[in-house]
Amino acid sequence: MARLPRLGPASIPQHVIQRGNNRQVCFCSEQDMIAYAGWLKQYAREFDVQVHAWVFMTNHVHLLATPASDNGVSRMMQALGRIYVRYFNREYRRSGTLWEGRYKSCLVESEEYLLQCYRYIELNPVRAGMVVDPGEYYWSSYRCNGLGKASALLTPHPQYMALGRCPKERRESYRALFRYQLDGPLLEEIRGSVSKVWH
Repeated sequence: MARLPRLGPASIPQHVIQRGNNRQVCFCSEQDMIAYAGWLKQYAREFDVQVHAWVFMTNHVHLLATPASDNGVSRMMQALGRIYVRYFNREYRRSGTLWEGRYKSCLVESEEYLLQCYRYIELNPVRAGMVVDPGEYYWSSYRCNGLGKASALLTPHPQYMALGRCPKERRESYRALFRYQLDGPLLEEIRGSVSKVWH
């Protein structure tokens, strides 16, 4: 049966998850993450998609991104997925699929939910027990959004920009959002949303 097209309207942020097939590892080394990040930046630019938050975990990726045109995120993820699989299969002398089908995504239509998605994404390594503080994890946008590290991949969302009048104030307000873990109901709501594939 043919796949139905995704709902990916322009200017609406999307929370995207791309997982390794059967939760298998999709990043075996730092070089793999460097390669993925480079192609993400390339295709985000090519398809006019703003990337606001990300985390690269061993077997999956989370992104928060806003397309300037309809289906921009879909085109970006297709191009990124294909080139990375070719790289990974060549690098590790393997063949076949790497990703768990199509990436999953949900639209982020409320301002409050958008900032919770930032937190959900960047707290992934903390929930996984890899670090105590999100700033300790290198492959996350928290170092940019919370600590001021420059990145050509990052485009702050207007809701992030509204956190303060200057970069220092915004970073302080942003870090304050991370003083507490996400509560159970909110975690379940986010997980439930991204487990659906939007058509």
